[in-house]
Amino acid sequence: MILVTGATGNIGSALLEELHAYGAGPLRGLTRDAARAVFPEGAEAVEGDFADTDSLERALDGVRSLFLVSRLGSDADILEAARQAGVEHVVLVSSITVQTHPHLGPAAENLAVEQLLKDSGMEWTILRPTQFASNSLMWAASIRAHETVRAPYADTGLPTVHPSDIASVARVALTEPGHHERTYALTGPERVTARQQAEAIAAVLERQVPFAGISRQEAHARMAAVFGDEAADAVLDITGGDVNDAILTVRDTVSQVTGSPARPFRQWVAENAAAFR
Repeated sequence: MILVTGATGNIGSALLEELHAYGAGPLRGLTRDAARAVFPEGAEAVEGDFADTDSLERALDGVRSLFLVSRLGSDADILEAARQAGVEHVVLVSSITVQTHPHLGPAAENLAVEQLLKDSGMEWTILRPTQFASNSLMWAASIRAHETVRAPYADTGLPTVHPSDIASVARVALTEPGHHERTYALTGPERVTARQQAEAIAAVLERQVPFAGISRQEAHARMAAVFGDEAADAVLDITGGDVNDAILTVRDTVSQVTGSPARPFRQWVAENAAAFR
C-alpha cells in the first residue's frame, strides 16, 4: 500500500496518476474532502487531517510506503505515526533552499524535517525541488482580468520545475530499487525569468499579457500583508535578492532518475492555460 498525502495538490494528483499508470498498488490518497476528490480508478480516497491523530492512524493502516510534503502539519507527529503504523519507506518533498539558502528560516525548518526522517528508522528518499512552475498561478486573476502582471527581479532566471517532474521522480523512488538514502535536487531544464514566464503565458493564450518589473520594496509590501515580513523577505531573497550559483544551476536529476527530460515551463503553461483565460 502506498499513501500519497496532499493527493489533490499539484504534485500529489500527478503522482497518483503516474502510480496508477505504472500499475503500482494498492494506492491510497489522503485528502481533507474525500467526497470531492477525483482519483484514478482503484485509488482509495481517505479523508484526514494532519492535525487529527485518529484520521492519520486510519489513513496509515496497512501502508508500507508514504509520500509526504513537509511542513503541512506536525512532521514529528506524522513521522512517528508512520513509524508506529509500520511504514517502511518515506519519500519526502523538502526544498532546494536547504542547500542554497540554509540561513533562511524556512530552509532550516525543512532541514529539521529531513533530519527527523533520517532519525526515524524508516528508509527515506528526499526530494529538494526549486521554484515551482505553478507559482505563476499567483498571476492568474490579473491575467484573466487583462491587468498588468507585476513582479520583482523581472530578469533573474531560475530553473523553474514542473510539479509533474517532482511527481515522476517520486514515482520512481516509490516503485523502483536504488533510491533509498538518496537526496535529489530537482530543477527544470532551463532558467526562466518572470518576464519570460509572462511571455510564455501570452504566447499560449495568443494575446498580450502586460508585464512590469517592480521594486523589492513594493513587492515586499504586497507579500508581507499576506505572509508576514520574514516570509516575504525569504521569498524575495530566493527569487532574486540573494541568488547564488547553487540556486541558479540547472540540474539533470529529473532525466537521470526518470529517463525522460525535464518538462519546460511552456509545457506547464499549455497544460494549465484554462487557469489564465
